[in-house]
Amino acid sequence: MATTSLPPKSIPPIFTNPTSISSTRFGTLPFLSNPTDRQPHCPVRTSTVRANAKKKNEWLDPFDTGEDPDMEYGSQYSEGKQSEDPRPPENPDNPYGFLKFPPGFMPEVMSLGLKIRGDVRRCCVVISGGVYENLLFFPTIQLIKDRYPGVQVDVLSSARGKQAFELNKNVRWADVFDPEDDFPEPAEYLDLLGLLKNRYYDMMLSTKLAGLGHASFLFMSAARERVSYIYPNVNSAGAGLLLSETFTPDHLNLSEAGYNMYHQMTDWLARPGRSVPRQIIPPLKVSISRKLKDVVADKYNKIGVEKGKYIVIHGIQSDSKASMQSRGDTDSLLPLNIWAQITNSIRGVKPVYVIPHEKERENVEEIVGDDANIIFITTPGQLAAFINDSAGVISTNTAAIQLAIAREKPCVALFGSEEKAKLFLPNIKDSKCIVASSKTGKLVDIDTNAVKSAAQIFEMPLAIA
Repeated sequence: MATTSLPPKSIPPIFTNPTSISSTRFGTLPFLSNPTDRQPHCPVRTSTVRANAKKKNEWLDPFDTGEDPDMEYGSQYSEGKQSEDPRPPENPDNPYGFLKFPPGFMPEVMSLGLKIRGDVRRCCVVISGGVYENLLFFPTIQLIKDRYPGVQVDVLSSARGKQAFELNKNVRWADVFDPEDDFPEPAEYLDLLGLLKNRYYDMMLSTKLAGLGHASFLFMSAARERVSYIYPNVNSAGAGLLLSETFTPDHLNLSEAGYNMYHQMTDWLARPGRSVPRQIIPPLKVSISRKLKDVVADKYNKIGVEKGKYIVIHGIQSDSKASMQSRGDTDSLLPLNIWAQITNSIRGVKPVYVIPHEKERENVEEIVGDDANIIFITTPGQLAAFINDSAGVISTNTAAIQLAIAREKPCVALFGSEEKAKLFLPNIKDSKCIVASSKTGKLVDIDTNAVKSAAQIFEMPLAIA
């Protein structure tokens, strides 16, 4: 029997384009995207990508090519902002108890709005820094409330930073957690993780530069959206695996960017969506409770000053953590001898020195004089109430300047340089603030005569009267 030998068939190469192997996305491989390898009945679809769209995190799903351009959605649960549906009133006297569901929470159809429209009913924010950094995050919290109506916002911050949220009515709970602590207590760490998981957050935001450790903390919270800043160097390796959105800052210290230090996160939160225009970032505003006003009124009445007839002096040199200065401007405190030169020429109103620690009282009385008006305030809430009842503020680059602008009070801001003033007060034209900056780049070299002439704005109403 004759045997016939068939010629060997040539095996076609799997990779028709050798340069495609270096591509970072598997979707660009020819055997997945070459139209000749498809079946005849499979139509070829070309994906449309926006020119300014941020590249997706490839580590989450290498086969995710974005939204399907041919997908059609109805208007229900897909367009516009999330709606605040009414709910039955809570009845604490109910023997069977009650559950505190947020507005719009309907278990039957909850997944539709969460997945299609991207609703956020519960949001938690981890804020790194002190009082100044937490105050500058207030506009972002208001932006979250405007973008997601009915959202409940909680905050994790340091012990000093938590004090700022007695001035914010948009925050439900503020818990103490220092994200800068590299070695937290294991029991406290695990207890906090259990607390976060039991609150069922839809979104976790963090302003701490995340590496693999902090990204793991956000990932274990079980939130749907995990958004954070990451290190701009090799320390961010692996963080993108566990985060759904990342921002790479220009500096290791976010505070060096000044007032707009969170601009990357706010731009992402304000992004337009389906039938939702780009949100407007609101200005910094603070709300002061009646209880705070009464406490502060008792304090300044005891030292013999009246409401509206004093100016606040803030930013004296001290090693206290209650100085409320920014991490992005360490040269923001003035010695007492320079403050004495500035306040000696003030007429018509009484300058009141705000001391961050009782040990500074003797120094003020020794340098300024025994008749100096001194008040001891360490919390941003009491400082805001004290500024609210004053005629104005003279301060270095501390939280007092931002609080004065938020309460629309006239103020004189002292900076070490004009560049710092532009960073921390970008909207100064819309406020009642006058900037006096040093020409040498050091705050201690500031021209006191220029500060004295600027402080005359506090005497003008008395002269006219």
